[in-house]
Amino acid sequence: MNKLRSVIVCCAAWLVVAGCGPATPELPHLPTGARILAFGDSLTFGTGASQHQSYPAILRDLIGREVINAGVPGELSSQGRARLPTVLERTHLGLLILMHGGNDLLRRMPQGRIAANIRAMVQTARDRGVAVVLVGVPRPGLLTPVPEFYARIAADFHLPYLADVIAEIEREPELKSDPVHPNARGYRRLAERIASVLRAAGAL
Repeated sequence: MNKLRSVIVCCAAWLVVAGCGPATPELPHLPTGARILAFGDSLTFGTGASQHQSYPAILRDLIGREVINAGVPGELSSQGRARLPTVLERTHLGLLILMHGGNDLLRRMPQGRIAANIRAMVQTARDRGVAVVLVGVPRPGLLTPVPEFYARIAADFHLPYLADVIAEIEREPELKSDPVHPNARGYRRLAERIASVLRAAGAL
């Protein structure tokens, strides 16, 4: 039964990412003056590239909307969970792009705890009327698998979900600045994929 549920969740998440079928989530249209919050750790901050080459900076140029970089290098998901409410209170937003949990996975923390923190961050945004896009982060290792809990959270909240983009970047040495972080080319690919999801979901 658990295996069957996992297959169902993964299929639902694939439909979300592919942007097809009844499972496709919709996002509110983001007018030109809308503000987007990119929230996460060093992958959001842009470690491994210059600040103007971070994915939030590139995404801003791609979509013509303000994208606020709220990435904190080294942050754990529990710290992000505690930080997010204050950031949301200070910022009038149209959308949150959430990419968190990588440092927890590097430290091999219990996945249930990471999932609870990610889920709480999504709920915090939803409670404030902010739409969410979720980006999965892979576990460390050669195959860079993305933990299943990201897909489950995306399916439960009916979120646009990018399941594999970070894992794909991690598998291509020419897109990385070190074993963990993308370089400028890697961040551009991430930004382009997010922009594609925003268009498919009707945000642009």
